[in-house]
Amino acid sequence: MGLGKYIKVAFLNRWNLLAFAGGMAAAGISGPGFLVVAPLVLAAEVAYLGLLGTHPKFQKYVDRILSAGDHQEKSEASQQTLKEILRSLPGAALSRFEKLRAQCLDLRQIAADLAQSRENVGAPLESMQLASFDKLLWMFLRLLFTEYSLTKFLERTNPKPIQAEIELVQQRLKKAESDQTAHGEKMRRALQDNLQTSQDRLANYQKAKANHELVQLELDRLENKIKSLAELSVNRQEPDFISAQVDAVAGSMLETEKTMNELQFVTGLAPQDEAVPDLVQNPQVMILR
Repeated sequence: MGLGKYIKVAFLNRWNLLAFAGGMAAAGISGPGFLVVAPLVLAAEVAYLGLLGTHPKFQKYVDRILSAGDHQEKSEASQQTLKEILRSLPGAALSRFEKLRAQCLDLRQIAADLAQSRENVGAPLESMQLASFDKLLWMFLRLLFTEYSLTKFLERTNPKPIQAEIELVQQRLKKAESDQTAHGEKMRRALQDNLQTSQDRLANYQKAKANHELVQLELDRLENKIKSLAELSVNRQEPDFISAQVDAVAGSMLETEKTMNELQFVTGLAPQDEAVPDLVQNPQVMILR
């Protein structure tokens, strides 16, 4: 939107609307003076909008307000997604997540105790670091849901009947090749379309199976990384270092994120662009279950 969004906010300010409406009303009741007063009111309004809409402090204020509203919207979306995931996951998956979350929380307490014994100010797993671990736990939870969704898809899709259908259609297509009539051509087109559909179904199943194996491996890798970073944070009183390590892990998961986005037709999860919910200090699993 550029400059337009600042001018829009400036114009919709209630005091501006009141003054502008009042000025135009005065012009309306001025009778013959309308052609003089109305242009003056419009000129004053344009000058006001141009001055305020281009002012750096006003633009920063608008950006801050819009950003807060966008963050609130994303936060509500993430909370809704979190509830849906926790209500859908089976007990074993929830237990795996809760165990990992609890370990992070326990190690945080150990780190806090060590910090107090060393007379340091604050605990190493506070603020920025807690947000970093929330980010990884959120990714882990979404991976768990992706793995669960793929498992259901694979359980409900049997590749053997699909392969049998492909072989049957190929045989019928081979027999239909000898019929060079118009009817035979229609038969071949129908069979070829059916063959392509079955092959697409089989390819989709095979891709889902490969992605399922990848997600399982990534779950194990991410779980181990989170444990390692949580343990490391106990001994290294360097929030910036831990945060950098978390960012490195998150960066290494970009390809997995892309895969999860491609599997939206199975999981129903939107791309991970919403705000990350609080997970380390919030026992959401116990509350929602």
